[in-house]
Amino acid sequence: MGSHHHGYQVLSLTPAPGGPLPAGEGDVYALVRLRGRPVATVLGRVREGADPPEVLTAAFAARRAPDGGTRIPPAPPVPPAHAESPATPPRTTVVVATRERAGQLARALDSLLAQDHPDFRVLVVDNAPLTTATRDLVESRYAGRVDRVTEPRPGLAAAHNRGVAAADGHGVIAFTDDDVVADPRWLTSLTAPFAADPGLGCVTGLILPARLTTPAQILLESHGGFAKGFEPRLYDPVRPPADEPLFPFTAGSFGSGANMAFRADALRAVGGFDPATGTGTPARGGDDLYAFVRVLTAGHRLLYTPDALVWHHHRETWQDLRDQAYGYGAGLTAYLTALVVRHPALLPALLAKLPRGLAHARAITAHRTDGTNRAEGADGADGADRVYGADGADGAVPGAHGAHTHPWPRALSRLERRGMLYGPIGYVKARRRLRTRGGRA
Repeated sequence: MGSHHHGYQVLSLTPAPGGPLPAGEGDVYALVRLRGRPVATVLGRVREGADPPEVLTAAFAARRAPDGGTRIPPAPPVPPAHAESPATPPRTTVVVATRERAGQLARALDSLLAQDHPDFRVLVVDNAPLTTATRDLVESRYAGRVDRVTEPRPGLAAAHNRGVAAADGHGVIAFTDDDVVADPRWLTSLTAPFAADPGLGCVTGLILPARLTTPAQILLESHGGFAKGFEPRLYDPVRPPADEPLFPFTAGSFGSGANMAFRADALRAVGGFDPATGTGTPARGGDDLYAFVRVLTAGHRLLYTPDALVWHHHRETWQDLRDQAYGYGAGLTAYLTALVVRHPALLPALLAKLPRGLAHARAITAHRTDGTNRAEGADGADGADRVYGADGADGAVPGAHGAHTHPWPRALSRLERRGMLYGPIGYVKARRRLRTRGGRA
């Protein structure tokens, strides 16, 4: 399918992994690629009988001008083809931590085994298993293609550390989750930068929603979801970014644990992940943020590249989103507590940035709204019933950073702040639990 509009053309429309092509009337959320590279997302309302590529092309081209009119920008320059990376990606171990989610895991493993990377191994970490479902899946369906190890201690960081210990020696270790589908070029795009830049310690990539079918999923993606934008960015501790005065303590801007890779030697040198952080512990999260900051403070650079894409299956219900909001807040302060406890030398730098940090924390947990749309639930407060989106013609797209098309309910803001207050307590609880079980805190 194809269409033209003011210098733009949708050459083809491909469904997200496992999804159908758009049919009938409804909203269509799409990723725009130029020569295979992700460059934007777009939302269009497809009416009955309309051509989806034509609608999406028009939505992509349309932009709201300051005077309220519509400005059609020139078509962006087409980036050079990158079918062959100038640097051969290094040997990589892909670590997937999982716990009792064999169905989702199979979908993720299928996408990982379809990667175009020339030299990689897939390693499943079976975290504190209650049944043999994961073992049975790997041994029956993926025998000889996927390796599996067991980590008896519950917690994502502990599972990741087990993966680090079992990974191949001095190459690269990539991490993703069991609820993603990896784009075929994901691993090559994520790991080739290590060969091109010996100073890189970490690379992160783009995370987009595999589905937007429930109000909770739409609300999360409306406020950025897990995505960090479509521009590559290099973070260098020698040249701190001028637009991030809290650097490197705003680790949430660097990437997310579902799409990250580390130089194995660099990650091992900083001690890997703090096992008292992460999903599955009382700290609720923060394991990826801790690792990002530790690699940066050890003098390595960190690169975010949107070319490395995975599709994430967002949680579907409002209770899931409430749990997620609380966990985000807890994980943020838990990882900061971990840095201070384990590396006291970082405390002066953190204290110097504390006033701005508190203001930043208040801003990111504020009740966010654009003043025009409303998301009111049955009780008029928490947005639990419906979320009203913007018309596709004005270019407002779920995940368009800063647009905040859908208001962020006050109830979720309160949960995030409660989580922030709890985070240090959760971290201390997690450390005590590790010591009780004989683990290294």
